[in-house]
Amino acid sequence: MNEILNPGQEEYIKTFRNEKDPLIIELEEYAKENRVPILNWQSAEFLEQLVTFQKPKRVLEIGTAIAYSSIRIARSLNKKSKLFTIEKSEDNLEKAKANIAAAGLEHKINLIFGDALDVMPKLDKKFDLIFLDADKEDYQRLFDYSLLLLRKNGVMFVDNLLWHGFAASSRVPAAFKNSTAHIREFNKMFMSQKSLYTTILPIGDGIGLGIRIK
Repeated sequence: MNEILNPGQEEYIKTFRNEKDPLIIELEEYAKENRVPILNWQSAEFLEQLVTFQKPKRVLEIGTAIAYSSIRIARSLNKKSKLFTIEKSEDNLEKAKANIAAAGLEHKINLIFGDALDVMPKLDKKFDLIFLDADKEDYQRLFDYSLLLLRKNGVMFVDNLLWHGFAASSRVPAAFKNSTAHIREFNKMFMSQKSLYTTILPIGDGIGLGIRIK
């Protein structure tokens, strides 16, 4: 259940969608059938627009899953730009590899296996865009590492900050109470950052957008 847009608005927006890539449609169907969390399609389109406009040379994605957003980012990159994406699930890793190969984007995507909390401290170059979409209980620590890796004027893109609408709800189902608490604390921290110009946008499941200002 999504409490961010009412059903009528959501259906209206869908009437304008014109996705023609059969692989993207296949991945969305696979994710729905197998309950694999992926980036909402509206958020993914916004991210593609951002990549096209910003023209980042190096992008870091934290949380690959089945490489749905990885593919959408990579296909929007310039010829010499590259995406580095981190995934800790072996099952997801094999599926991601197959999907990246199917998209013909092996040359654009560096898929890294491991826990991002272990991988990120070992990365020695900074990034122009960092996309955070991982376990909610790890958001704070992953964000801290991200700040160290984000260039000045770089962009931070964080998913799920409205968390199915529960972040702003007084009634939260028991199954979502812990994750909602993590998101609420993260949002307070994110919006109080002095090194980022931040906002939360009601796109998809809620996008946190920050620009590194110092």
